[in-house]
Amino acid sequence: MKYARLTREQFEEMNQEFINFLATQSITAEEWEKLKTEKPEVAEQELDVFSDLVWEGVLSKVEYLENISEQHMHLFYLAEKEMKLLSVKVHNPEADLTTAEGFAWFKRYWQSDYVEYLTASKAYSEDRNQDKFELIKQGGVITRGDLYRWFEKIIGE
Repeated sequence: MKYARLTREQFEEMNQEFINFLATQSITAEEWEKLKTEKPEVAEQELDVFSDLVWEGVLSKVEYLENISEQHMHLFYLAEKEMKLLSVKVHNPEADLTTAEGFAWFKRYWQSDYVEYLTASKAYSEDRNQDKFELIKQGGVITRGDLYRWFEKIIGE
């Protein structure tokens, strides 16, 4: 397995897609039930293959990720040839960016000495989607990129 197995909830959400996937493998509903009981390792492999296919599809479309903690924001733009990072560090232990109050504080003081910015970029490895997946495993959340684009305009990158 290249990525991670989908959760039970994700499989339930993608029930029809999974049925279609099994059909492409020439596995009927009855055969699937039989596989699960008689050859659970084969059934597990099918779940893993489907999970990887779903992840490949999702990762190939991801353009923006955000990883926000109490004192940091790591905003990623996953461009064609490289990953771009816009990092924000808050030097106020009272401000927690994960709360509405903390983010409101940030919106008031984003231009102050309490806030530090850093930009960086990095080329992808040979496996671009794996690089994206690693960022997600580290806490990155897929977004539309509104926050990244706002900062990009402000900073003038």
